[in-house]
Amino acid sequence: MTLQGSAHADTFCRDNLPPRHLWPEFLEELPELRYPPRLNCGVELLDAVIERFGPDRPCLLTPDGETWTYGQLRDQVDRLAWVLTEQLGVIPGHRVLLRGPNTPALAACWLAVMKAGAVAVATMPLLRAGELTAIARIGAINLALCDARFDDELAAADLGGAPVVRYGGAGPDDLMARARAVPGGFTAVDTAADDVALLAFTSGTTGRPKATMHFHRDVLAITDTFSRHVLRPRPDDVFTGTPPLAFTFGLGGLLVFPLRAGAATLLIEKATPDQLADAIEAHDVSVCFTAPTAYRAMLRSNRVRALGKLRRAVSAGEHLPEATWRAVHEATGLRLIDGIGSTEMLHIFVSAADDDIRPGATGRAVPGYRAAVLGEHGEPLPPGTPGRLAVKGPTGCRYLADDRQAAYVHDGWNITGDTFVADEDGYLYFVARNDDMIVSSGYNIAGPEVEEALLAHEAVLECGVVGVPDPERGQLVKAFVVPAPGFEADEALAAELQSFVKARIAPYKYPRAVEFVPDLPRSNTGKLQRYKLRERDRAEAR
Repeated sequence: MTLQGSAHADTFCRDNLPPRHLWPEFLEELPELRYPPRLNCGVELLDAVIERFGPDRPCLLTPDGETWTYGQLRDQVDRLAWVLTEQLGVIPGHRVLLRGPNTPALAACWLAVMKAGAVAVATMPLLRAGELTAIARIGAINLALCDARFDDELAAADLGGAPVVRYGGAGPDDLMARARAVPGGFTAVDTAADDVALLAFTSGTTGRPKATMHFHRDVLAITDTFSRHVLRPRPDDVFTGTPPLAFTFGLGGLLVFPLRAGAATLLIEKATPDQLADAIEAHDVSVCFTAPTAYRAMLRSNRVRALGKLRRAVSAGEHLPEATWRAVHEATGLRLIDGIGSTEMLHIFVSAADDDIRPGATGRAVPGYRAAVLGEHGEPLPPGTPGRLAVKGPTGCRYLADDRQAAYVHDGWNITGDTFVADEDGYLYFVARNDDMIVSSGYNIAGPEVEEALLAHEAVLECGVVGVPDPERGQLVKAFVVPAPGFEADEALAAELQSFVKARIAPYKYPRAVEFVPDLPRSNTGKLQRYKLRERDRAEAR
């Protein structure tokens, strides 16, 4: 990949790309991935779609019945881009922090940043002041756009002097009021295809957050790989889901993919599984993106009718247990599309759909990507041997000024931090996150495998399995279990669950300790935070 002449007047992002010898190998083997040197993804996702389908198609929907057409969205985006550049001083390359839940206004702000040639830094609406301060410092933020309902923590953060402009509030200084007062129409900045379009921060467990850098071409590449070849959306689809747009899983699934296809997307600010099911039924949703936990919860609450309305259902964010896949399929006929992606890779790179699905497998490398299972020294491992998942394709890891780049990229491969097993046909089976492997009495035990066995029991609503210190075994397998309604959380149930697991998987893997809890710690993106379970056990042991 050769860097083209940048349109960025502020060169902070390009100046802080990792050294070229630490980049992964990028693949452009599919003809649809060979983009022109000048490319603005905001134009491709909005103006180019209007040229194909016209301006009157429904585009952004809300649960309370609001509908924005593609033409209305473009008008709003162009007005916002005019305000950004002419009133707020944004120049190409500036970093613009975005804060708010999934709303049409947030989507419009993101697209306006793209057309203005700036760099979007979307943040989870639940982040606290200290977390926002770290992001602002790493990304050298120039401006923040914030939903007026979520400005308390941002006001308490140190943004390095960057001004904050609110939207969705009242008064003439509100961003949307400013946009209504300016002329329509905006000529998008003629960005290079490899100008940085967004900084996406990883949802790591501890330590300094990492900013991943993605180009305008990368935003389109995820639509022309996973979305085009696996998801295969239609212009008449209605998308919805729970991941925030600040999470790249949500950005792709709830904004970029539907726009590229000319489809509509129902943006939900926050939803329980039952509320998600209600939205699917009320708005004739056909494509859903959420975590395995939500599909399992909808099934347990007998929302079969809602799930049955879906044409496509994507599960990602954490491992999809085979038991969950089969339960959904048997109840509804729906084949959940499993997938693994990462913030570093922008979106899903291993998946399968329809008749290509093998229950229990995450899938195969998405067209445009290659995947391999490697040993400790980078050697390819034979089928059936657990190893490190490595991937390369049209997207890849570029950390902003971070020496951890060398830990993620080896010999051109992106090393995802996951342990997988491949079969003879190239299907990949998840074993564990590398840091979630439990070593007990010399045995390697994958926590997710034990979780999957537990989830097959009707008394288990949710569970998390971790290794805890043990003087005899080194580590002990411990399960934190949220009991299903109607079951008594007592020693008898714990013993029953232990016996149940022994009968389903190798007996040495069973949880020797079971603790019943009211809920499990999860990140803003819905991932189970196993490190917090380990911290809880340490605190209890003191």
